[in-house]
Amino acid sequence: MNFKKTFQLTMILILSVVLVACGDSDAEETDSNEGTEKNSDAITMGLINWPENVAVNNVWKVLLEEKGYEVDLQQLEMGIIMEALNTGDLDVGIEVWLPVQDISYYEKYKDSVDFNDTPWFENGKVGLAVPDYVDEVDSIEDLNEHKDLFDGKIIGFEPGAGTMETAELMIEDYELDYELLPSSEGAMLGALKDAVNKEEPIVIPIWQPHGIFSEVDLKFLDDPKKSFGEVEEISLATREDFVDDYPEVREWMSNWSIDDDETMGELINFVNNNDDPLEGAKEWVEENRDLTDEWVK
Repeated sequence: MNFKKTFQLTMILILSVVLVACGDSDAEETDSNEGTEKNSDAITMGLINWPENVAVNNVWKVLLEEKGYEVDLQQLEMGIIMEALNTGDLDVGIEVWLPVQDISYYEKYKDSVDFNDTPWFENGKVGLAVPDYVDEVDSIEDLNEHKDLFDGKIIGFEPGAGTMETAELMIEDYELDYELLPSSEGAMLGALKDAVNKEEPIVIPIWQPHGIFSEVDLKFLDDPKKSFGEVEEISLATREDFVDDYPEVREWMSNWSIDDDETMGELINFVNNNDDPLEGAKEWVEENRDLTDEWVK
């Protein structure tokens, strides 16, 4: 055998070994990734800076990560969350209020977003509220008569939230000569606490469950036209094919519930009063294992 042929055979042998090794590596990689590629990604959940939303999102982050999932909480506004669920860029939106507050989102996305039929909270309430010491008004119908008392302003929160859109319609329903001022939830609550400290009048759109009711004595104004509806139910929404990628998670998150205001209020305060909401959620889960174990069994 001459040198030239020996060199060619040697190169062929080397290339064969390399190709086989690459093929085995690719096969092993394919085998190890087959059927798990999607589940190796983080579950992305839209978080709104509302006390109950922060509390519930962080509790589910704790529970899912205990089960081995990675969870990424992304702080967004409600409208962005719904559009991201529609495009598939977000997995879960934990808080949808129906039949009134978020009906516009439901009507817009009901054919492309999976809205859960079973609520996780059944006794929600939304409306305008004033501090208890404001004796002059007990109904939304009283507001025009006392416009000067409130300087013709309703102090609101993030624009685009379902409650803010409903409040705009409420102003039309009652023909109120008031301006709804958008801001942020934190700014709205700050204005409320400042007014209460000075015993001044203020009117805000607010919802229950909410931790503020454990800090400030508020009263909902009667709503004879039912602009804010009556009892609201809170459920979650997911991107349309989330159930295919995470069937077990979708099952857990579809069937959990908190039945009473006291437990919900305790959860909200436990998480939001902690410097680190995730640590607060971990502590709450540890103290409520009997309940949370039912959610993920």
